Amino acid sequence: MTAAVAVAGAGRMGQGIAAALGFGKVEVTVVDLRDRGAAGEAYLAAARAEIRASLERKVRLGLLAESDLPEVLGRIRMVSRDVAAGAMAEAGLVFEAVPEVLEVKRTALSWIESTVGPDTPIASTTSSFLVSRLAEFVARPQRLLNAHWLNPADLMPLVEVSPSAATAPAVVEATCALLSAVGKTPVVCAASPGYIVPRLQALVMNEAVRMVEEGVASAAEIDRAVRIGFGSRFAVLGLLEFIDWGGCDTLFHASNYLRGELGERFAPASLVEQNMADGRRGTTDGGGFYDIADTARDDYRAQRIADFAQVLDATGQLHRYDDLPRHNGRAAAGILSARPTGGSQN
Repeated sequence: MTAAVAVAGAGRMGQGIAAALGFGKVEVTVVDLRDRGAAGEAYLAAARAEIRASLERKVRLGLLAESDLPEVLGRIRMVSRDVAAGAMAEAGLVFEAVPEVLEVKRTALSWIESTVGPDTPIASTTSSFLVSRLAEFVARPQRLLNAHWLNPADLMPLVEVSPSAATAPAVVEATCALLSAVGKTPVVCAASPGYIVPRLQALVMNEAVRMVEEGVASAAEIDRAVRIGFGSRFAVLGLLEFIDWGGCDTLFHASNYLRGELGERFAPASLVEQNMADGRRGTTDGGGFYDIADTARDDYRAQRIADFAQVLDATGQLHRYDDLPRHNGRAAAGILSARPTGGSQN
């Protein structure tokens, strides 16, 4: 694969990918596929300004030296479709980043395939359609896959890479290698609705809304609980690793309780039930979704606790002993004695 990459689509996602690639020291050409007539140059200028603004944010965050900004911007070209033939022919990989409309995807993929080399990988950034569906739009499906970037694309490290049954393994390897080289973290998943993150997000978000509907807590209190108790833990342990950490039996019994109280959506997954039957309950048993040798268990737990502390410290949620107010020996009694007045007495 050559160092040059093309992005077909000059909207918000295309701009974010271009910023990420330029920042990752890769030459990239962004092609605006829409015929905008006399407004075309103005649109490209506005898109360039958005990319510059995103890179200037990196300067303010201390991620990019201001002296390096011109060099990064110099790697990014913005062109209209009618002058893009050369860049497309030279591209070692093309990201398709047009709107989530199936017919628009069909037209874009057909044009991309007609302009690139016969073996150039094509990665659709779709968040809506499976690569197996998009494969119907190209003559060589072995070079097509999905590469789902999370917004904001220039900042978020994860990219979900989803090949079809026809995608050549070398195309998956090349795409993941490029993403890794520009500082992204590719995760490969099957062609399944919602990929990984959107599928999990949909379940959790809807459950949060249900709790607001039911009066469990306010939106602000739910979000506070998520930021402090939910997000911080899963920044260290993935969901499946957390099952092993706390014990599959905890999830099994909690799920059955919630199933009885709130409905079938909380029923434990069949693999949870199977792991319970097989005695694979997690870290304490040495095996679950992950296998950890008895001799490594203490070191593993110690490292994860240190990781937790690091995340909490970075988000301002870790309290040090000297940061807490000092009280005399009867301080707790004084705090607890501050009871509300009024109301009935039982």
